[in-house]
Amino acid sequence: MSLILVFTFWLMFVQSVFALTISPVRMELSGDPGRTISGTIELFNEQAETKTFYSSSQNFEARGDSGAPYFLPDATKGLASWITIQKSVVLKPQERKKIPFSVQVPNNTEGGGYFAAILWGTSPAGQSEGGQVSIGGKLGVLMLLSVSGETKEGGGLLELKIEEGGRFVNSLPITFSYRFSNDGSERVKPSGELKIKNLFGFTKATLNANPQSGNILPKSIRKFSVLWLQKNQDTSTIVSLPETKESPGFFATVKNQWQNFALGPYKAELNLNYGALSQAEATNTASASYRFFVVPWQLLIVIIFILAIIGFIGWFGLKKYNRWITKKAMKQFDAMQSVQNLPVIKNKPAKEVINTAKKMKFNEKAAKRKK
Repeated sequence: MSLILVFTFWLMFVQSVFALTISPVRMELSGDPGRTISGTIELFNEQAETKTFYSSSQNFEARGDSGAPYFLPDATKGLASWITIQKSVVLKPQERKKIPFSVQVPNNTEGGGYFAAILWGTSPAGQSEGGQVSIGGKLGVLMLLSVSGETKEGGGLLELKIEEGGRFVNSLPITFSYRFSNDGSERVKPSGELKIKNLFGFTKATLNANPQSGNILPKSIRKFSVLWLQKNQDTSTIVSLPETKESPGFFATVKNQWQNFALGPYKAELNLNYGALSQAEATNTASASYRFFVVPWQLLIVIIFILAIIGFIGWFGLKKYNRWITKKAMKQFDAMQSVQNLPVIKNKPAKEVINTAKKMKFNEKAAKRKK
């Protein structure tokens, strides 16, 4: 029998009215029918007074595509009824205590996934209508149990798109989302990469397709989000989804577009492996692609404005230079006329004045050669 513990997710029901820390926050267990799985949960009382905490167990399933658990009202069957743990514990201020628990898997249990949570609160267990847990403030440890045996696999990738909406975006970061359906009897944890390629097929970023190591429970659909935060991003880059959707200012957007410059058509290619709970043993694959365009119009406006200013300055400078050249030629021509006592040419175009000056200078040189 194997026991796998992965501590990556935490669950909180309503805002806690007490300060309690529980670890691990998620437990992924596997075992055989008829066997007992044992483990411990550590509680830490952060308050400055002694507190009594009460335990309860609740089955849950997935509803919606967010991956959030929906708690079922009946705890007399399923995984919740297999869990044995002490009903209450008294913790002194700043005290830590490890609480043992056990899971007795019945002999006739079918292979597949079973899901429950061990809850801790300041009041004894109670329930209200609609499958919601009646609590004054409870923290829960999610327990995901895989029982060995014949299991059914099914499902696949449903869609891939950009969260911001549409195929046109103006800058990074870009949040991609894909929905995955699990029609089998065991939870699925997809793994893989989302590659971003430009018009010429060069890879500009490689993103982790499941950065939170999320599971898809049986008979459910879950949406996963993948963030393209910066250019040349790879799977080792640690990123987190933005907590707010506040729009940055114009110049902040221009700065970001310059630092993470992207322009033109791109293609997002998603490749997933799934099936077995061990990612290394997963044999099923799924893929999808999505074409989109990045048009940093704020940055383009600034660039066009700067080029317009440079063009105007160049045009104005050239015009001023031509005037200076004409004025200089006129002065030279006036000087030559005064020396040779020639009539002054007035109100003639600058080009004609210059040509006349050149002819006079040529005639002057010819006269000198005759002498």
